[in-house]
Amino acid sequence: CRLLCKPSALAQHLVRSLGRSVALRGGQWWWPHWPQLQMLLQLLEPPEPEPVVARELLQLPDTGLVALDWLVGPRGTGSVSSWGGPSSVLLLIPNAAGKVTGELVQLGLQALERGFIPVIFNRRGHNGCPLTTPRLQPFGDPGDLREAVTYLRCRHPAASLLAVSEGSGSGLLLSYLGESGSSSCLAAAACISPIFRGRDWFETGMTWFYEWPLLLHLKRGLSRYRKSLAEAVDMDRLLGSHSLRELEETLFCQTKSHPTSWETYWERNEPLRDADEVAVPVLCLCSADDSIRGSPALSLPLELFRSSPYFFLLLTPCGGHCGFPWQGPGRCWGHEAVLEYFRAMAEFLRAEERRKGLPRPR
Repeated sequence: CRLLCKPSALAQHLVRSLGRSVALRGGQWWWPHWPQLQMLLQLLEPPEPEPVVARELLQLPDTGLVALDWLVGPRGTGSVSSWGGPSSVLLLIPNAAGKVTGELVQLGLQALERGFIPVIFNRRGHNGCPLTTPRLQPFGDPGDLREAVTYLRCRHPAASLLAVSEGSGSGLLLSYLGESGSSSCLAAAACISPIFRGRDWFETGMTWFYEWPLLLHLKRGLSRYRKSLAEAVDMDRLLGSHSLRELEETLFCQTKSHPTSWETYWERNEPLRDADEVAVPVLCLCSADDSIRGSPALSLPLELFRSSPYFFLLLTPCGGHCGFPWQGPGRCWGHEAVLEYFRAMAEFLRAEERRKGLPRPR
């Protein structure tokens, strides 16, 4: 794999740390030449083991609700994480369809064993979260996520706050980091197989055996709120959508009260629209054979990684979309990379505090 980034002291430290990791030095990749099979297994295989969560509903200013699912269970390393203080809170953001995949659950459980406090962010109406307003969260609107981060910061004021997003859910995390800038309250972030260009991704579309299961998953969730959403959108047209683009456009552009154009929608929701304002280190883990994201030459903003000191691209030749299996099923190379990245970030920041003589925040 290759690390693409702007040269800096942090980049050098990250290269050394990733190079020392036993898990990242190599090994036998599982099905390295069949990313489509990896993706189909993700779609069909239920989370195993079934996670134990404690759900908390957070009410938003407009009376809407988002759900925070705290993963609970035995912690292998006690209450101190690699950041050297109270356990770090790890915010897990599922894909834009709200599907909590087995890989995301495994990452949370693995983080739990290492002393993190993992919590899954569920958008309005997703994953069993009640929909109390006739409004869902657009692709790159970070308003609800900002409220959740503020709540987590108040609940765990002494802990470091980290975030990981999966697939299309990275559009939400990248939008939040861009809009918030240095006020994001996050110490570091990571995106696994992110979608960088939202509009191009919707307009290009995916192969039908990827798109249709995702489309059916979304329609099934939306059909539960047919009556409450009917006052805002045309439900017959919404549930009759034949593509993800048609569903997204009907749900957020062709509303009855505030219709807007497709172009205007993406001016407000492109993940990288405020990328220059990001002030938090972000690791983007991508695979060259990701059939969901598309061709690396067209879908990866390589110039951003060369010019911004906060963006790091770890590019692997194989791994599929949010897969990165390693030495057999149940083991994910991507999880090791993300957790090693967080450990390296904590180590670097502690060294900078000692070098500059800065007091550790209480």
